[in-house]
Amino acid sequence: ERGKRFVVKEGAIPMEYLCDSNAYGKNTDRMKYRLADVMKQCMKTAPVEKITVKEIVEACGITRQTFYRNFKDKYDLINWYFDKILLESFEHMGEGETIYEGLVNKFCYIRQEKMFFRAAFKNDDQNCLRDHDFQLILQFYTEKIEQNTQRQISDRVRFLLEMYCHGSIYMTVQWLLGQWKGTPEELASLLVAAMPEELSAIFKKLKLL
Repeated sequence: ERGKRFVVKEGAIPMEYLCDSNAYGKNTDRMKYRLADVMKQCMKTAPVEKITVKEIVEACGITRQTFYRNFKDKYDLINWYFDKILLESFEHMGEGETIYEGLVNKFCYIRQEKMFFRAAFKNDDQNCLRDHDFQLILQFYTEKIEQNTQRQISDRVRFLLEMYCHGSIYMTVQWLLGQWKGTPEELASLLVAAMPEELSAIFKKLKLL
């Protein structure tokens, strides 16, 4: 209910962060993940615009000064965590041998953080998060093509790729917001089917479809 305080102890931090020296080895990262965990809990009961830094620091048991040493504001905190889990989702996507398998891996991973993504995208008035996701997926596909062909993509292919990535991000956000219902496999299948024919032919030639 509203007004509920969330008390987060050290033991409440996800074990993978404690075990991963790269992600959680430094005190700064430890505090940032701890603040992100509190923010996620607050987002379960209140919209982002209603959550205050005061609530976050009280739930975390730290001072406001400590918060502002790590983040400019609550939106900076959201953007930092969004970036962390989005980059992780693309690592999972890269594990797939085909575009379809990669998309399924990505969607299965972000489904675990669906509540966070949903709240973040819903509050993203300036479309900054969508733009960030777009840049990452555009880079992912561009590198796939250029690494396999050993040459830079043409302006024509880049145009098709940009158009496709914008549509892909839009439908992914609709899925996360609950506007479109379906499994990660169904969403991945539809996104592959929606790929422009010329782009699809390139990926098939490279044995990525």
